[in-house]
Amino acid sequence: MKYRQLGKTGLEVSILGFGASPLGNVFDVCDEKEGIQSVHYAIDHGVNFFDVSPFYGLTLAETRLGKALEGKRKEIILATKCGRYDLQDFDFSRERILKSIDESLSRLKTDYVDLFQLHDIEFVDKNQIIDIAIPAIREVQQSGKARYIGITGLPVRYLAQIAREVEIDTVLSWAHFNLLEDEINDELVPLSKEKGFGLMNAAPLMQRILSPAPLPEWHRSPDEVKAMQPILLAICEKYGVSLSQVALRFAMGHPDIATTIVGMNSMETIRENVVAVDFQIPQGLLEEIDALLAPVKNKMWFEGKAENNL
Repeated sequence: MKYRQLGKTGLEVSILGFGASPLGNVFDVCDEKEGIQSVHYAIDHGVNFFDVSPFYGLTLAETRLGKALEGKRKEIILATKCGRYDLQDFDFSRERILKSIDESLSRLKTDYVDLFQLHDIEFVDKNQIIDIAIPAIREVQQSGKARYIGITGLPVRYLAQIAREVEIDTVLSWAHFNLLEDEINDELVPLSKEKGFGLMNAAPLMQRILSPAPLPEWHRSPDEVKAMQPILLAICEKYGVSLSQVALRFAMGHPDIATTIVGMNSMETIRENVVAVDFQIPQGLLEEIDALLAPVKNKMWFEGKAENNL
């Protein structure tokens, strides 16, 4: 495994991060026993960053991860979130955030998390994030229940806007650095260097487009983007490699992103992802993929309030 510094936190995180959302049946029904085995395999093979949220599986992912981490908590760096609890259930009030951390700690069977993040900040008014939610998670940090604090979301420019105005330890951007998207480089990467916060990338497989797995019905990418999946699979087959390993290796190669978080819940997936850390992309393949994807590059959907997606 390889590791990078997470901003100024002093934490050394594995470049492959364990996204625990699939433990909550977000994509498919997860076999709990195998999910727990996959967590143990990840730890045994050097994965030390685990990211979860009460939103994933409506608390199921946190509960299962807590079971998996019994006796292993001190071996890993644990991140969870607050503010989003269902598809349309957002509550960034001080009272809910202070309650949320206690609920998460109970499910995760620990007395602290290493990182506590505001989840999908684009869905509420900016002043609620700046004036209420940020002070509340700082309060959690000061209590010792979280070592560091951060923000997460989809619109990269909005994340950068908030990160300019407040002092935070980390920013988690999802779906904006992968074979289909590179907008994380426009503002967030240079800003992370300027301000010193740790930058994390999630969804390197674009919610399965960059893998052989069937796409979930709720996938919001434009049809022309989703249509690239079988074409990309065919190209990788020609080279004798796995599309998901190519996509993950590409994403983990960004030198300014501390960790790349990918959802996992099966032994097959974690084994393949661990191998991807040292995988060598065949010469010429990325050039073919880049040319093919040029017409659909950075064709992203929007989420949250319109004013947060400018």
